[in-house]
Amino acid sequence: MKHWCTSLAIVAAGILTAAGAEAATLTVGPGGAHRTISEAVTAARDGDTIQVHAGVYYEQVVLDKRLTLEGLGKPRLVGGDRGSVLVVTADGCVVKGLLIEHSGSDLQREDSGVLLKSNDNIIEGNELRDVLYGIYLLHSARNTIRQNVIRGRTQLELGERGAALHLWNSPDNTIEDNAISDARDGLYIQSSPGNVIRRNRVYGLRYGVHYMTSDDNTFEDNTFARNVAGAAIMYSRRIQFRRNAFIHNRGFSSFGILFQDCDDCLAEGNFIIDNTTGIFMEALRKSTFRNNVIAENDIAIEMFSSASENVFQGNNFVENTSPLRLVGRSSTTRWSLNGRGNYWGDYGGYDLDGDGIGDVPHKVQNVFEYMEGNHPRLRIYLDSPAAQALATAERTFPVIEGSREMDPAPLMKPTEMRSQADDAAAKPATQASLAALSMMLLTAAGAVMWKGRRRRQTR
Repeated sequence: MKHWCTSLAIVAAGILTAAGAEAATLTVGPGGAHRTISEAVTAARDGDTIQVHAGVYYEQVVLDKRLTLEGLGKPRLVGGDRGSVLVVTADGCVVKGLLIEHSGSDLQREDSGVLLKSNDNIIEGNELRDVLYGIYLLHSARNTIRQNVIRGRTQLELGERGAALHLWNSPDNTIEDNAISDARDGLYIQSSPGNVIRRNRVYGLRYGVHYMTSDDNTFEDNTFARNVAGAAIMYSRRIQFRRNAFIHNRGFSSFGILFQDCDDCLAEGNFIIDNTTGIFMEALRKSTFRNNVIAENDIAIEMFSSASENVFQGNNFVENTSPLRLVGRSSTTRWSLNGRGNYWGDYGGYDLDGDGIGDVPHKVQNVFEYMEGNHPRLRIYLDSPAAQALATAERTFPVIEGSREMDPAPLMKPTEMRSQADDAAAKPATQASLAALSMMLLTAAGAVMWKGRRRRQTR
């Protein structure tokens, strides 16, 4: 019995010693115990914290132990233009407060500012610049990527850059409150289900968010502005996006949101404003668009007849040059649900019973817009007197065959929307200007809503 108690005491002492060792803090830099970060990593044990003082550290670092790497005064970690600057191979690491720059230039080798090859890490409050990929998640799950500023390489063409955040076979991550610019894609997500993306500001690149074969993802309260496309959603199912702003994504072939071969998606409460094409749909099936503002786009919706069984309800269509370009003769789109359709800024009907629903169905396309869908060269005449005369003739003489796309229950008033403006005071100082940008864009969205409401009131 005495021997057994002695053994227990030894084990308990070992546990306490290990626990005490986990609390160690190592310092790097002027006045610190270590000159380089790599030297401190070698000396550290699982659970230690490495504090890096302000300065410039020319090295590539590998975290192969469960460590907290904390920058004090935004120290610069410079990779020397080769490989990845910081590689995390141990689970449960924390990296915060660093300025990470000058990765290598090999797309095939995933040269990144931060390369994650492990799970349950937190990457928070860092700035990354002049990196090929920003933060690359490779077979890496349940990480939190928060409040980082990521800038790509502006000297490269878009196709030569990496994504700011690249996820490959990396499920169940949380990506929030990041500021992203000048990369190829803001967030590229492939074969990575179950991720949550929220409150990021993404601008000045190809695709703001790009899903490839990634089911059950959610993105909310993000701003995607001045890109080739705000979002490209491809070969994925059950993508849900709410209260995002897709604004001023313009170019020869630019979109607010692009869908390619997707199923069961939900778009709710988004602002899709001032894009070349608001929503592009090819082979999108059984998806719902509810309570969105789709306004001031050249084309509100471009839809192929391969898009089937989708529902639009409670959306506000205001001041779009063309509401719909349908490629094909007809679609199975439903423009209302349970007796409630959408608000159309150009609806000319009436509501005699005062129930808020127009008594006359709304034709989504006039005959010229219908013809333009299958003959794109006609687009240059879209606002011409001839096009307007043909649309008038269609209304006057119904024998002219036009579009079959109808909203049977158009709304007389716009759907009320709740703007998700960022609170600049709650953001880090490095992101204050981007918070102001989000405020400005969502204020513009509110102005569009007001304009549509005023048009109805003056009729």
